[in-house]
Amino acid sequence: MRISAVGWGTAFVAVLGLVLGRLLGWLELAALGAGLAGVLVVALLMTVGRARYAITLDMADNRVKIGERAVGRLEVRNAARRRSLPSRLELPVGAGQAELSVPSLAPEATHDELFAIPTARRAVVVVGPVRSVRGDPLGLARRSVLWTRPVDLYVHPLLVALGGASAGLLRDLEGQSTRDLSDSDMSFHALRDYVAGDDRRNIHWRTTARTGQLMVKQFEDTRRTQTVLALATDPADYADDDEFELAVSTIASIGVQTLRDERDLEVLAGPGSLRVLTPPMLLDDCSGLELSPTGAGVTLLGRRVVREAPQCSVAMLVTGSEPSDADLRLGARHLPAGTRALVVRCQTGAEVSVRTQGLLTLGTLGTLDDLPRLLRRVVS
Repeated sequence: MRISAVGWGTAFVAVLGLVLGRLLGWLELAALGAGLAGVLVVALLMTVGRARYAITLDMADNRVKIGERAVGRLEVRNAARRRSLPSRLELPVGAGQAELSVPSLAPEATHDELFAIPTARRAVVVVGPVRSVRGDPLGLARRSVLWTRPVDLYVHPLLVALGGASAGLLRDLEGQSTRDLSDSDMSFHALRDYVAGDDRRNIHWRTTARTGQLMVKQFEDTRRTQTVLALATDPADYADDDEFELAVSTIASIGVQTLRDERDLEVLAGPGSLRVLTPPMLLDDCSGLELSPTGAGVTLLGRRVVREAPQCSVAMLVTGSEPSDADLRLGARHLPAGTRALVVRCQTGAEVSVRTQGLLTLGTLGTLDDLPRLLRRVVS
């Protein structure tokens, strides 16, 4: 049971009226105090008792895209042996709250309430817990009972289908060659003279027979493509919230395509790494991304990639329109040697542009629909 601030004020005035009325002999003041005390007692009596409900909160789908309406159902069953009185239920939805009226129910009777939650922005919305409320109409006192656990509703960012747009940039056939030579791998490099201790299985017998000298095959080490996506979360990198939403959608679209292509992926955003086991898990974590004054700007993303994913072969840094070209190059300067780097500047309404400087590519993205075209330009 909880007494509101108005309730405590009513109690204070009631006591003050009773005391001063008695001391001063002021009957009207004493009557006022007695009346307020009576109102408070009635309010407390209205909180007595407890409904015996069995309440089920069922969301049709706890993962939706921006713009879709999340639909849910609330089933209330009277688990008591006697008929229940009408009551009121409260359903918290994010920072808001919905109030539902439950009529009088016979034993084992049920009452269903359908509700819809608009999803205008990307977010993780906490729905519930459902609680029943007993109290007086004046709001002096109330008693609430929790009936369900909260449910997370994930509003996923907008995505764009990439298809083959990223195939050239994120290819992963037999691995990307390195300059490290090895005596055993999949990528043949050259022949060399046999040295004591070499594996005889690598002897190239045709060349040996032609030259009369033992020759062995030499290989190039290969490595599996690992794509790293890094998102700047410093508010200073973005002109407005729309740019950040575009950046999140860019990260999500490329990440989902990479997972569908069954490539190794690491997504660095916010205070840690996002889950990349499945596309839904990645999108769930993208739903909760927010700008933070302590977040990393684009100039620090390269160092973060080196620290958390030093073996990456493709690194994409995504930021807003505020950093200069020098800042973008500085962010990519610390990437591991030999890494293909792409820095995407998200600037709402800008034309698609791509500039390449060695292994570094700087791209500007104006809308999410332009992302496939941007990647095709990067590949070409």
